[in-house]
Amino acid sequence: MKIIVAPDSFKDCLSAKEVSASITKGIRQVYPEAIILEIPLSDGGEGLIDALLDGISGTVLTVPVLDPLGRTIRSEFGVLKDGKTAIIELARASGLELLKEKERNPLLTSTYGTGQLIKAALDHGCEKIIVGLGGSATNDGGTGMLKALGARFLDVRGEEVGDGGGQLENLERIDLSNFDTRIGDCEVVVACDVSNPLAGPNGASFIYGAQKGGDERSLELLDNSLYKYGSVIRDQFNIDVVNKEGAGAAGGTGAALLAFMNGKIVNGIDLVLQMVSMEQHLNNTDLVVTGEGKIDLQTLNGKTVVGVSKMAKKHQVPVIVLAGKVGDHMNAIFELGVTAVFPIVDGPIALEEALKKAPQLLERTARNIMNTIKEFKVKDRQ
Repeated sequence: MKIIVAPDSFKDCLSAKEVSASITKGIRQVYPEAIILEIPLSDGGEGLIDALLDGISGTVLTVPVLDPLGRTIRSEFGVLKDGKTAIIELARASGLELLKEKERNPLLTSTYGTGQLIKAALDHGCEKIIVGLGGSATNDGGTGMLKALGARFLDVRGEEVGDGGGQLENLERIDLSNFDTRIGDCEVVVACDVSNPLAGPNGASFIYGAQKGGDERSLELLDNSLYKYGSVIRDQFNIDVVNKEGAGAAGGTGAALLAFMNGKIVNGIDLVLQMVSMEQHLNNTDLVVTGEGKIDLQTLNGKTVVGVSKMAKKHQVPVIVLAGKVGDHMNAIFELGVTAVFPIVDGPIALEEALKKAPQLLERTARNIMNTIKEFKVKDRQ
């Protein structure tokens, strides 16, 4: 039996690699001689570096950067084995998980550290940069990132506006005279799973700002600020990003990548599946086991489970999904190729305990599923 184990991470709990190891351990207890191929995945957010380096190979480089509140931290970016392709996760420099809950404030947080990672990749000689936009703590339209690369954002007096999305309401002009010219010769691929525009009711601020610490009043200010930012880009550079799909990704960082780096937005999981050659691995495969922390209606919007199941369906390979929590209205996910969805928690349990026991819960659930499959296989032979 050949089985592919290809989950995403369980957020705030286990990396995709750790999830894969626990599932494989459970499978091995029932099918010790099975051919098991572990392919940890990412939909473009956290875990993108690990997913691509595990699937393709490469190196991880460590550099000092500023976190969302301007404090120096150690961060990383990946370089694939070709030596010319960099993998950057915005979350590793400008991510929500870098901040304590009381520190989260989208009026103040900046993507400057992400720009420092991009600069480091350019200094390394990279000619292609893949940027994963998931997990941001920011709502600054990517202006911090652009500042790290030499851009200046000026108010009506010609003075630089401050950091954070709340300052963009004062923006009047963007100065690119010292912007890093190497960007023009670099291919930039933007991996994300959202299609939100920059501003408006479905824009970056109103849809994602609250989870970054914004309240009702600040979200309105942030939306107005991003609209002002988009208007300046349109008036000065004749580029309309306000209503562009994906421009609202990572608090508007998508807009900066589109407007000033000629970025190409792609579905994150589709990109990862292509780069790790999942289509080829599916040949002669009997079963795929995937999963993520929570399965709900948002899963349908380009998440890992859907990407995997759609590809497996083309090859007529059954897909089993393991999840920490399973929401309602799951009929649509079965139509996309999922055979069955199993929550790993089978009774009342405190969240803290569930997170702590996640490896054991994954292992046990995988073992139980494989025991069921084995029993039916035995009966089929009788």
